Amino acid sequence: MTTPSTAPKPLRPRDEFGRPLPAGSATRLVLPDFDAMTTEQCLLEAIRLFDAGNYFGAHEAWETCWAQRKGSEEEEFFKGLAQLGAGYTHWMRGNAHGAMALMGRALDRMVLLGSPHRGIDTVRFAREVEVLRATAEACATARTELPPLPAAPVPMA
Repeated sequence: MTTPSTAPKPLRPRDEFGRPLPAGSATRLVLPDFDAMTTEQCLLEAIRLFDAGNYFGAHEAWETCWAQRKGSEEEEFFKGLAQLGAGYTHWMRGNAHGAMALMGRALDRMVLLGSPHRGIDTVRFAREVEVLRATAEACATARTELPPLPAAPVPMA
């Protein structure tokens, strides 16, 4: 039996960047049922999705990890990773301000528990993200388009 706090998210048709499509549209983004997975399974799936360039999917998986770890020392870590996935999603959508803001919020949180954490080299990841955040900030300030997002996997320890 599900309670209001654990009820699965309603299915919404989405495009490949996670944007909602009109009701009745065919979804172009199929994701696993993260709510049925353990934190460890969600983390591995998030990393796989991120490495494949599916940043919205990674965001959703990390968001589920965050929900599952609320109240634990890992809550902020997973919140940061979820924000990071959202920041990359904004980059893919061409939203420099959104990318900059969410990547900035993620930076402090993702390194709180030291490096490595859960197999992720968080210090190296944060350095890579800071370069992207600064680029997004420059584009937002200059009101120019973001360059293509360089494909880079989650750095593992």
